Amino acid sequence: MRCPDVYGDVAMERFDVREMSIHGHTIGYRIGGSGPVIMLVHGMAGSSATWRHVLGPLAEHSTVVAIDMPGHGRSDKPRGDYSLGALASSVRDLLVALGHERATVVGQSLGGGVAMQFAYQFPERCERLVLVSSGGLGADVSVVLRLLTLPGSEYVLTAGCQRSVYDAGARVAGWLRKVGVRPGARIEEMWAAYGSLSEGETRGAFLQTLRSVVDFGGQRVSALDRLYLAAAVPTLIVWGDRDDIIPVHQAYATHEAIAGSRLEVFEGAGHFPHAERPERFVEVLTDFLDTTQPAALTADVWRERVQSGAAPVSTPLARTSGR
Repeated sequence: MRCPDVYGDVAMERFDVREMSIHGHTIGYRIGGSGPVIMLVHGMAGSSATWRHVLGPLAEHSTVVAIDMPGHGRSDKPRGDYSLGALASSVRDLLVALGHERATVVGQSLGGGVAMQFAYQFPERCERLVLVSSGGLGADVSVVLRLLTLPGSEYVLTAGCQRSVYDAGARVAGWLRKVGVRPGARIEEMWAAYGSLSEGETRGAFLQTLRSVVDFGGQRVSALDRLYLAAAVPTLIVWGDRDDIIPVHQAYATHEAIAGSRLEVFEGAGHFPHAERPERFVEVLTDFLDTTQPAALTADVWRERVQSGAAPVSTPLARTSGR
């Protein structure tokens, strides 16, 4: 059974979900545009639809690929490995299957952790790294996600994520839209995640994914000891200063840890700056692409950096924008 597209009112005819079989499992994705490749990786309980506001503008100058990671969206949801390494391999497999060797990888929340893992596992394929409200950069994470890692949370989700409740909410939202009232992008993203969890296989995949990176103590997978490696790859960090899922202080700490990185903090935005401030997000990402040269790492260069273990020292200034 496949999770329905919970953004039913959004017209994305140019970016309809396509499907491809990889290793015998269906992977959903959206693709458009031409030119250098941007791979967009969504967060937990999300899908490629989260990028709906930025796909068109980005595709004007690039080939944009937005994946439904395994366990999410239109992709299959088998009982299996949902670790960051496995998800990063799925991103690599889709990229190669589509005939692309390299990409700028943009990851939001869980997708940021996947993007960093992709850059670590496949450095020769990563031209740039963009971390949007990224996981894997510190222990702090929302209490709700911590609680959902506890034994028995599957029963709580089953009882709380009923399709009838989501459908009723969707009808109300539809009526409000007809009279010109729309919920904010942050609410839309959270509601879409809730709707996806009304399907049993998606709930199972969600819990497997969550427990692979979070426990009651917080985020249990960290890239902090390897961030010095990211200095070899142009890196952009984007965060909302009102993120109540992963706090913005992790953005500042990451910026300090990655030499040459850029930091853009969106004032008034929460955990989904790409959806809450799409015009600003496209502007920032486009400028980053235009003003940096893609990394071209070889095995020898990567081996030298790993062996040296040298931490970077220089740190450019962060920029904060309320636009």
